[in-house]
Amino acid sequence: MAVREGAVVDRMLWPLHALQAARGLLFPWVPVFLGCGIGLWFTLPFEPEWPLYAACLGAVLALAALHRWGPELWHPVIVVVGCVLVGMLAAGLRAHLVTAPMLEGRYYGAVQGRVINIDRSGSDALRITLDRVVLQDVPPAQTPLNVRISLHGQDVRFDPGQIVLLTAYLAAPDGPAEPGGFDFRRMAYFQQLGAVGYSRSPVLLWAEAAPGTQYINRLRSDLTRAMLAAVPSEAGAFATGAMTGDRSAISLDTVQALRDSNLAHLLAISGMNMAFITAFVFALVRYGLALIPPVALRVHTKKVAAVAAFAVALFYLLLSGANVATVRAFLMVCVMLGAVLCDRRGLSMRSVALAAVVLLLLQPESLLEPGFQLSFAATVVLIAGFGALDRQILRERLPRWLMPVFTLVLTSVLAGAATAPFAAATFNRFTDYGLLANVLTVPMMTLLMAAGAMAALLAPLGLSGPALWVMEQAGRWILFIAHWVAGLEGAVTPIVQPGPWVIPLVTLAGAWAILWHGRVRWVAVGPALVALVLWVVPDRPVLLISGDGALVGLMGEGGRALSAARGAGFAAESWLQDDGDLALQTEAYARAGFTGPKGARGFVIGDWRGVALTGKAASAALPEACRTADLVVMPAALAPVRPTPAGCVIIDRAMLDQTGALALSPQGERLLISPTRAALRIWMSPTPIWQARTLDKPAATLARQ
Repeated sequence: MAVREGAVVDRMLWPLHALQAARGLLFPWVPVFLGCGIGLWFTLPFEPEWPLYAACLGAVLALAALHRWGPELWHPVIVVVGCVLVGMLAAGLRAHLVTAPMLEGRYYGAVQGRVINIDRSGSDALRITLDRVVLQDVPPAQTPLNVRISLHGQDVRFDPGQIVLLTAYLAAPDGPAEPGGFDFRRMAYFQQLGAVGYSRSPVLLWAEAAPGTQYINRLRSDLTRAMLAAVPSEAGAFATGAMTGDRSAISLDTVQALRDSNLAHLLAISGMNMAFITAFVFALVRYGLALIPPVALRVHTKKVAAVAAFAVALFYLLLSGANVATVRAFLMVCVMLGAVLCDRRGLSMRSVALAAVVLLLLQPESLLEPGFQLSFAATVVLIAGFGALDRQILRERLPRWLMPVFTLVLTSVLAGAATAPFAAATFNRFTDYGLLANVLTVPMMTLLMAAGAMAALLAPLGLSGPALWVMEQAGRWILFIAHWVAGLEGAVTPIVQPGPWVIPLVTLAGAWAILWHGRVRWVAVGPALVALVLWVVPDRPVLLISGDGALVGLMGEGGRALSAARGAGFAAESWLQDDGDLALQTEAYARAGFTGPKGARGFVIGDWRGVALTGKAASAALPEACRTADLVVMPAALAPVRPTPAGCVIIDRAMLDQTGALALSPQGERLLISPTRAALRIWMSPTPIWQARTLDKPAATLARQ
């Protein structure tokens, strides 16, 4: 009997024994569970207070003690729970460390600030980011640390560090365009971006940059200006953006072509760019020194090259602005070059995991950013894919000249497969010919980066001309391929926005399949299939209302129809993309679904009749609208009307200030209304939250029926 009970206990403890046997191979799981803790913190329906953080910290300390003195069999479980708790603590600490004022209400007036960044908006307008902001009649304690302003109707260039003065319209960053959508306000909070807006007035130079300030940003601006002067073409603008990260000179048409051909990653200062420039410098220094016999015989050229490559990588990181993908690549480079200095293997799953741990602890919010997801997914799959190949067999079966081609194609296939679900979920599109475009352009991108590095080295000698010419020709080829592929029929397939659990399930399934060993890895098929089913059976809202009440979107048989051809452009674009719809706002406006004049657009949702009022006459039209409709939507610019007309449900500014953008779905004669502000988090405005609820038709409308 005792033997039988012991066998049962052993079977129950089999997972723990399996984990114990895998010790030494489990470190790559640390960032996975750190990410689980961070993701859990971001999905909490409330803002944690200090007692919860204290409890988590106490639990971590208790787990550390248990790991030190407890049974060794339970160590993996202890580490898993500890990583989840540490992830939550890191996210909470980071959120409170970056707390900065966000603009309350709307602002129109004078804005003074120091230029720290120059780029272009989604509408192709020049855009400047300012710090040391001064707003008229706004107390310093309530003034945002950073503001970003689009300059409409002007294309004046300023240097980072200069103080400028302008008149602008500003507002706090908006929240999601629909429940569960991309939260721009949350992203802006962690970037300490407290206001965004636009200006149509001239920008005045108030003061020159102070000596010694904004050195890196000014250097980036000087390099960009010099490269554009030497290569004044769209290809030169692309090459400059790829080298320095300043994409303000690239046209919107080029950016769209790069997106539709799956080549936008070439423009971003990403891991590929960092790898190109670092590998080039490493090879240049190592083999350059090898050509000098006295040096090659007395100096370890490989280690000297590693030090030089590290210096260049650090400089390139600072020059590029240190986005998530570049930081990840820099950390990988540090690990790899450190391994070279220590005569150890550099590129491994442990090095990727170490880079992820550092990044998640320093910037937990990066877990939610596409750059983090895409870069780590591609890197992990590439390491796993090439690690699974028997290179000796490949060398025997493939001609030597074919190996570079095989490596290029396999790299594109693996990276494309790894990033496809994350890219589709983020950008709501799948580029059907992306593999072809990458195979045709990646070699030229290598040449472009090498030529750019050579131009920088030869510029002090006045000999950069040939290198810049090569760089421009490589850029021309890449843009030619981008426009050609983007113009092919069926180049882009729209993808519906997945539900909130799809990407976490895909990530965990992929991690399990890659990081675990043996037959148990096939368990990953289960969550992957669940994620696929959840993705292909979307549940899109029937009716969407923008956060300012100026736009209403109604789902119909021909796609979502919009109540206005202009206005609330961000909401319109987000809704259509999340629907998997490539239509423009003007095209969606022309669809069937809304009737009536421009200022009073009628619609039907289930058994409810609605009217979307806009324009200056909306206030006067409200009583008449309530006599004929069950639901009336009023724009954010209008205050609630007193007395409130009876006989209809009114969604107005007062309600939208509490709810944010709304999603409505019919449930028989009732209407389920879901807000975006269902939980009060630290990055939100302190107005009361509004929980999802169902609405009944007013008695007056029932009487009319």
